[in-house]
Amino acid sequence: MSREDITRPNRNRDRGSNPSKPKKKKKFLTKKRVLWSLFFATALAIFCALGGYLFIMLSGEKLLEENQDKLTINPTTKVYDRNANLIGELSLEKSDPVEYENLPPLLVSAFIATEDKRFLEHSGVDFWSIGRAAVKDIAARSMVEGGSTITQQLAKNIFLTRDKTFFRKATEVSIAVALENNNTKEQIITMYLNRINFGGTIYGIKAASIRYFGKSDLNKLEIWEIATLAAMPKGPSRYNPLRNPELSKERRAVVLQLMNEQGFITEQEMNEAKAVDYNYKPPESKQRYQAFIDYAVDEAEDKFGLSEDDLNIGGYKIYTTMDKHAQETVEDAFADSDNFEKSVDDEPVQGSMTIINQENGSIVALLGGRNYEKKGYSRVNGSRRSPGSAFKPLVAYAPALESGKFTPDSSLSNEKQCFGKYCPNNLHGYSSTISMSDALQKSENIPAVWLLNEIGVDTGFEFAKKMGIGLADEDKNLSLALGGMSKGTNTLEMAQAYSAFANGGELRDAYTIKSITDSTGETVYKADTTPERVMSEVTAYQMTQMMQKVVEDGTGKKAKINRPVAGKTGTTQSGYTGISSNRDVWFVGYTPEWTAAVWMGYDKPSKQHLLKNSSPLAAAFWGKVMEEALRDIPAKSFPHPDNVDASEPTATPETAQAVSGLTAEYDPTIMTVNLNWQAVPTAGVEYRVYRRETSEADFSPLLNTVSTNAGDISAMPGLTYEYYVKVYYPELDIESEPSNTASLSVQDELPTQEPEATLDPNLPTATPENGGNNGGPGNGNGGNNGNGNNGNGNNGNGGNHGGGNGGEGTPPDATPPPVLETPIPTPPPAATSDPGNPGADNGAIANPDPTTGIVDNGVTAP
Repeated sequence: MSREDITRPNRNRDRGSNPSKPKKKKKFLTKKRVLWSLFFATALAIFCALGGYLFIMLSGEKLLEENQDKLTINPTTKVYDRNANLIGELSLEKSDPVEYENLPPLLVSAFIATEDKRFLEHSGVDFWSIGRAAVKDIAARSMVEGGSTITQQLAKNIFLTRDKTFFRKATEVSIAVALENNNTKEQIITMYLNRINFGGTIYGIKAASIRYFGKSDLNKLEIWEIATLAAMPKGPSRYNPLRNPELSKERRAVVLQLMNEQGFITEQEMNEAKAVDYNYKPPESKQRYQAFIDYAVDEAEDKFGLSEDDLNIGGYKIYTTMDKHAQETVEDAFADSDNFEKSVDDEPVQGSMTIINQENGSIVALLGGRNYEKKGYSRVNGSRRSPGSAFKPLVAYAPALESGKFTPDSSLSNEKQCFGKYCPNNLHGYSSTISMSDALQKSENIPAVWLLNEIGVDTGFEFAKKMGIGLADEDKNLSLALGGMSKGTNTLEMAQAYSAFANGGELRDAYTIKSITDSTGETVYKADTTPERVMSEVTAYQMTQMMQKVVEDGTGKKAKINRPVAGKTGTTQSGYTGISSNRDVWFVGYTPEWTAAVWMGYDKPSKQHLLKNSSPLAAAFWGKVMEEALRDIPAKSFPHPDNVDASEPTATPETAQAVSGLTAEYDPTIMTVNLNWQAVPTAGVEYRVYRRETSEADFSPLLNTVSTNAGDISAMPGLTYEYYVKVYYPELDIESEPSNTASLSVQDELPTQEPEATLDPNLPTATPENGGNNGGPGNGNGGNNGNGNNGNGNNGNGGNHGGGNGGEGTPPDATPPPVLETPIPTPPPAATSDPGNPGADNGAIANPDPTTGIVDNGVTAP
C-alpha cells in the first residue's frame, strides 16, 4: 500500500459506511507550530538586528574615517550655453571654520530649536522623531515630514553619493552613530554649522553671515538675523532672504516662535524680530550670465528634483538654451543707465526682460533686474505686475477670433456705454462702431470690454489661462479685458503667451535646460518640447497682422527694427488722485525668430517713485535689445498659413459690395469730424471718402484709407457737410457704389463739458463692476490736428490720436490696474508727439488706492 493510500481517506468507503458523517479536517495551526514560528521569527529578528548593528558600527566608523575632511569627491557642476560652450561652474563658497567658542550661544540654540530640539538627548538617531514622522507620512500617504537629526544631516553632508535609497539612509544612520561615538555634542553642532548649505553655493555659517548680512563676526548678529539663518536649512533656495525676502520673513517667524516656546527668547524679543524687514544689499560682484545660470539651476531643482546641495557637489553637466550674444546684449542694456528713467533718489527704476525662441520654447536670454546679484531677487518670475493693454490680445481679441464669430474687419461697438455698473471710457472719443483691427491699433477700451462681454468672460479667462497666464477666480470680470488682475503677471508668462502668436498657434512651455548629465556621463534629464495647440493658425496669423499695425503706426512705433515686428504696449497709472505718472510700462512683441517681453517700473511704487514716461520707453528698450540680439540670426518673414487665402472672400464685379453704416460726428475739442463705417468682407480694399459742403455743387475726394474710420480735420465751424464712402477694389480696378450719405453741421463753440459720471454712494468704491470717470488732468498729445486741451475728463484729447483716456474699475485688493499709455511728457503735464503719432495707448483702468488696491471713483488718464 502506498503512502497516498494511507494518508488519503477512502471516500467510497466513508460514503458507503456512513454517508451522512461530515468530513473531518486536519488542523493546520497548532500550538506547537505557533511556538516554533515565533521562535524562528525572533531568532531571525535578533540575527538581523545584530547584523544591522555590526553594519552600522563597522561601516559607519569606516566611512567616517575615510570622509572626515571631505565634502565631495565629484568635480564641480558645470553649466553650458546652447552651443555647449562653458559659461559657469557652481564652485563652492566656504569661509574659515568657526570654533565652538566663537559661536554665539543663541545662534546654536536657534538651530537646535528649529532642526532638532532633542539634539542633546539622543545618540545620533531620534527614534521618537522617526516614529512621529512615519505616523504623519502614513496619515498623509506621502512624505510630509522627515525625522533626520542634526547629526544625520551632518552625516549626509559628508557621505559620498547622492542616491536616495534605503542603503544610503542606512549608511547615513551608521555615520550618525559613529559621529556621536567619536565626538561631543559641541563638536557635532560646530561641524554641522560649518558644513551645511545656506543657499546657492554658500556653505558654512560664517560664509552665510557675510553673504546675507555683511558680518564676519557672528557675535554681532541680531536675533532676527540669527533666526533668518536658522530658517534656511529647511529650504536653502526657498528661504533665501536675498531672493525671496517675504518667504524668508515667514519662515523666520516660525523659527522665532520655536525659540520662544523653548525658552531661548522672550515674547517681546520674538515680536520685535518678526517685524524687521530684510533690506541688506551685498556688494556688487559682476559676473556674466549669472542670472541665466541661477534660473537654470532653479529649473533643475524643480524639474529634476535635485536640491541645491545635490547640484553643488554632484558633478553634473547642465546644457542650457542660452544664446551668449543675446544674453550679453540684455546685460549690457540693463547696465546702461541711459536706457532707464532717472530715479528721484537712490531707489532705481527696475526692469525685467525675457527672450524666447518660439520655435522650440527655449529661453535664449533673461534678466530680472539691474545690478543683479548671484542668487538674488529676479523679477523674471518673482515679480507680478499689471500688464495693462498688453493683455487685450490674450483675453479679448484672440479668443474672439478663435470663436469664429469675429474677424479683424468685424465691427465692434464703440459707443459710450456701461456694462452693468462698469463704465469704461475711451480716449479718442466715441463712434457707433470701429473695426477690430483699428480698435487694437488705437487700443480703445470700449471695444475690448464689449468684445469680452460678447464672447463671455469665462471664454476669455480660460483662453488666457491656456496661454500660460496665472489667473485667479476673482479675475473673472470685465476689467480683465484691460489687464485688471488680482496678482498681475511677469515677463516670463507674457513672452511665453505671445510666442504662441508667433508660432502659428502652438504653445511650448518655456525652458532653459536642454539636458543634464551626471558625473558618469549618463543623461539623467532631457527637455520635453512637445507643443500644445492653443489656437488655430488663422487666428495666430490674424493677430500678427493686427499687432504689426501697432508697431508700424501705433503706440509701439519705438519698437521698430530692421525686420518684421508685431507686438503690444501696456501701461498702468499711478493709483494716486491728481498724479498722472505711471507705475508700470510694458512692451511684448515678436519677430519671426524670437519673442520678448519687457517691463519697467519701481519695485515699491509710491507718490515719489513713479514713472514720468509711458510705454514708448519700454518699446524703445525692446527695439534696441532685439536689434542687436538678432544681429547674427538670419531674418525671416512671418509665416502665411495656406488656408488663409482660401478663407478670404474674393470680389468680382458682380459681388463688389458698397460700404454701409456710415456715421459722422464732430468733436469740437480737436475740431475734427469723425467718420465711421462698416467694413466690407473683402480683404485688401481701399476706402475713398468724398465730401461736399452744402454751398458746393458736387462731392470731391477728401482722403483714402484702409481703415474703417477717418477724420476730417479741415471742416470749418458754422458750415454743414455731407459725406459718402466708396470701396476701391485694386484687383478689379473699380469703385463700388457710394455708401449712404452722412451729413452734419459743425458747431461754432465748444459744448458744455459732459458731467463726470458718479457712482451710487451706497456701493463700494472698488468692485469689478463699477469703474469711474473722474480723475486727473488729461494731457493733450499733439498730432496732425494740433495740441490737446489740458483739461480733465474726455477733453484731454490732442492730435489725431493723442491725449488721455477715462478709466475703469478693477477688483478689490488687486495689483495696480492697467491704464492708458501716454506719450513721454516733455515736460509734464503737457505732452507732445511727432506729427501723426497715434499717441497714447488708452488701455485705462481706474486708479487704485496705493495702499489697499481699491479703485478710486474714476480717473481720466493723461
